[in-house]
Amino acid sequence: MSYPGATLDEAREGVAMVAEAAALRLGSTVAKAAAQMWLGGRRREQERRMEMAELIRLRVSGLRFQRGVQRQFEEMADAVYDRLAPFLEREFPGLEESSRQAVVDGVCDTFAAADLSDEAVLAADVNPAEIVRRVTRTVARPVGLGEAEGRLFEALFAECVEYYVRIVQGLPVFEERALTELLGRTTSLGAEIARVLERLPDRSLFAPEGTDRDGDFRRRYLELVSTTLDEVDLFRRSSDRAAGQVRLSVAYVSLRATGDDGSRRRQARSLPVLRPDMSDWEEPGGESAGMRVEAALGGATRVLLRGEAGSGKTTLLRWLAVTAARGAFTGELADWNGLTPVFVKLREYSGRELPKPEAMLDSVAGQITGVMPKAWVERRLAHGDALLLIDGVDELLDGERRGVREWLRRLLAAYGDVRVVVTSRPAAARADWLRREEFTALHLDRMAPPDLAAFVRQWHQAVRELDDDLPCPVEELPRCEQSLLSSLKDRPHLRSLAGTPLLAAMLCAMHLNRGSRLPRDRMELYRGALHTLVHERDADRKVPSAMEGRLSLNDKLVLLRDLAWRLSDNNRSEIGLEQAAVHVGKRLAGMRHLDEQDGGKVLEQLRDRSGILRSPAEGRLDFVHRTFQEYLAAEEAAEEDRIGNLIERAHLDLWRETIVMAAGHANRPQREELLGCILDRAREEPRYGRKLRLLAAACQETVPEVSDGLAGRLEEAVSALLPPRRQTDPPALAAVGTSLLRRLPRSLAELSSKAAVQTVRTVALIGGEEGLGLLEGYARDGRRDVVSALIDAWAYFDADAYADRVMSGLPLEHHSVVLTHAAQLRPAARLRSLTSLKITCRLPDLSLLAEFPPLQELICWVRDTADLSLLKGHPGLRTLQVLQAASVRHAEALAGLPALGLLNLPLAAPDGIDGLPPLPGVYQLAFSGITAETGLGFLAPYSGVAYLYLVGVRGSRVPDLAPLSALPGLHGLTLYYFDARDLHRQLPVLTRLAHLRTLILRSCTPSHGSLTPADLPGVTITIE
Repeated sequence: MSYPGATLDEAREGVAMVAEAAALRLGSTVAKAAAQMWLGGRRREQERRMEMAELIRLRVSGLRFQRGVQRQFEEMADAVYDRLAPFLEREFPGLEESSRQAVVDGVCDTFAAADLSDEAVLAADVNPAEIVRRVTRTVARPVGLGEAEGRLFEALFAECVEYYVRIVQGLPVFEERALTELLGRTTSLGAEIARVLERLPDRSLFAPEGTDRDGDFRRRYLELVSTTLDEVDLFRRSSDRAAGQVRLSVAYVSLRATGDDGSRRRQARSLPVLRPDMSDWEEPGGESAGMRVEAALGGATRVLLRGEAGSGKTTLLRWLAVTAARGAFTGELADWNGLTPVFVKLREYSGRELPKPEAMLDSVAGQITGVMPKAWVERRLAHGDALLLIDGVDELLDGERRGVREWLRRLLAAYGDVRVVVTSRPAAARADWLRREEFTALHLDRMAPPDLAAFVRQWHQAVRELDDDLPCPVEELPRCEQSLLSSLKDRPHLRSLAGTPLLAAMLCAMHLNRGSRLPRDRMELYRGALHTLVHERDADRKVPSAMEGRLSLNDKLVLLRDLAWRLSDNNRSEIGLEQAAVHVGKRLAGMRHLDEQDGGKVLEQLRDRSGILRSPAEGRLDFVHRTFQEYLAAEEAAEEDRIGNLIERAHLDLWRETIVMAAGHANRPQREELLGCILDRAREEPRYGRKLRLLAAACQETVPEVSDGLAGRLEEAVSALLPPRRQTDPPALAAVGTSLLRRLPRSLAELSSKAAVQTVRTVALIGGEEGLGLLEGYARDGRRDVVSALIDAWAYFDADAYADRVMSGLPLEHHSVVLTHAAQLRPAARLRSLTSLKITCRLPDLSLLAEFPPLQELICWVRDTADLSLLKGHPGLRTLQVLQAASVRHAEALAGLPALGLLNLPLAAPDGIDGLPPLPGVYQLAFSGITAETGLGFLAPYSGVAYLYLVGVRGSRVPDLAPLSALPGLHGLTLYYFDARDLHRQLPVLTRLAHLRTLILRSCTPSHGSLTPADLPGVTITIE
């Protein structure tokens, strides 16, 4: 479809408008046909041509009933529209508007002429494909359609018939038309029909389908995938599964992944995760935090995705399968639409041969594989339109994992174009495990704070589908959501526990079930989580299979503690099921009040019902999270008086959290022994002294009380650690917790500058109201380094409170203030001594700068257009860097900045920036967005520039540098991100710059043959 004289965006907008109009008409046609069927009987010829509203008035009595029925069927028309609009916009983009209109007319006329009565539908076994065949035989095909129009007609008519059948199946029974039933569902029926249509797979004319029989089976298979895999258990419980499950497509939250080179290390257990600053919650992470997993997957055809237990690997594969089945990918994965998902659960093949292509559908679509056309899967693989999703390498035994690699190697040798995603826990498959097969290794990261916040919001949105199974009214969910988010921001141990989707869902459920309350401290939190998962939910709901067991909550915890200790004692996190059953049996032998002595049977019950044990692989057992193992092992150490074992291992990072929690479980004599002996070791073993004192201090978080003598020793140990002086001290000291704050000075006057700075950092990492009060007092210290540290600490506190209590009292004239999240913007505008500002969160535009005091330095990231006329309130600007803006307007306003010496702007056009005036005072000039086509002639008016920085669009060739001869005073030239392989050809231009002394290439593809000083005499060449 063409629009003469129109821009590309205008043409696309025109296509979209035509598609929307066609989809709306088709939606009304389908809904009208459904209404005609529902309103009863064989239709008279005159009724076929009636509008739906007219038909309803004819067949339904009473204005209220008429309006209610019409509203229901209009909602169904909207649901059809939502499905068809993107389809019409995407398919056959080359067709003229008149041709598309002819196709739509043909579909509507065919619907009007077809027999779509309930008798006809039942005669076709309610099979859309059979209905299409019968209508095609009895209704003449529209005349005048070419080949492309004919194919679009066939696809559209088949799609509309599919929707029609789904709608009439969702209506009340065909008998005496119960208007009351229909109207009683005015808030749900339209949504139910939309949900049914949403689950239908995508029909793409670009997906090769082979024979007609192949196409019919693919349609049926995709529908089954879309339905059976689209569910997730939000409550992480196995009892009453239906109550805890909602649609995965609603609950899914995008996670982050990073490149995995095998050097990734498990986060050290010596310190818990510390409180993140507020920017982590409010702004997306940078590149260091990883990219969205969808973007990472979109850049590779073969991926090995590794992640810890509960990190969401299987959920991601299920989402990929469902989304592929529906053709609903967007963004980086849009090219995956049209792929046929093949989901293989490796755990189902433990102890038997891995599946051949014809058996790959068995686990998801075993019900229909009997009618699968011969070699259908092979054809999908050979065409390259299959998406092979292989889940759980780690769930096989070691010997079987090697077989998976060989199986994949043979499969990819035969079908090299297929897209593949393989998942595993890191312990089971190294990053280079499939490197020979050219797999890209990615690691599914633990949830960063913004991911966790998104998860909490999406969880509370999805849980609405549970309706009557919710423990609170639906209207209370927003308040519950906000309450949990506030708790997570203030309490780092909560965030640490909720680092994976599995445990975040558990925390959400616990919070909801407890009336928007969470335990006061983490010992209570872990205890509550264990009690809920292990026993209380099944008992409260009187689940029959749970009631049959004779184990009390305490019995279960005794057995779980024993397993946890045995794993920890051997420095392991996993155990064989048979070995675990033997241990359980031995422990049962001493529990004389129990009749059940079969260790294997009891262990199976614990694994299936407790919610904290799982089988990561066939014949293996572990805890769903290391925290639960540590908590239970600590309790076992206290119960069995294994304090000596803990003391011996106190210097080992792996045992740190277990010892901290053991101090909380222990009775008073045990606490005295544990902490006293740790402090003894600190004195006697200098190489571990600092680590052991920190451990003893951290135990104060969990102990309810200590004797006066031990309290004095702990105070002495903490005093030996203070004040912090090294860069590594604040994180270690912050792990001690809020109890440390009372040991810190009220004033920094007696501390050296270095110690004062590290004290400020320590308080910031601990946070809380008490910490804010300390920093408010520290604001009276005017030392430059201390002021800088206090400015940096702003990121860890509520933006308004910190600005009013701390920042407002600081001398900011000679300091750069960095704003890391949007909540800081308006409070910062109140700081009248502010002169230098760096805003790292992206601004929509520069309008907010009108509220700030006059600035001398401004560095900011802008998302849309940067209107430089908004800088008129800052005439003293010396430095201006506007980064990543889509475009720049009113550049002439820079003429009103006479002090400007450094300017950095983005280029949106190859010939410079319109209206950019001569700036005689500028000596450093930088432009981004440079390509090979950029003409640098616009630099001629800036003959006084000494340093020029050109930032290329990554991979672009270096533009013609000849115009730089107009810059006789150029002293340094820096190039970023260019493909500099042809730069040596431009060396004669640079040799004519008499004052040029430095040439720097940063992140550039190097020139052919290394540049040497001999190429540019007198110039220092640096390649970084």
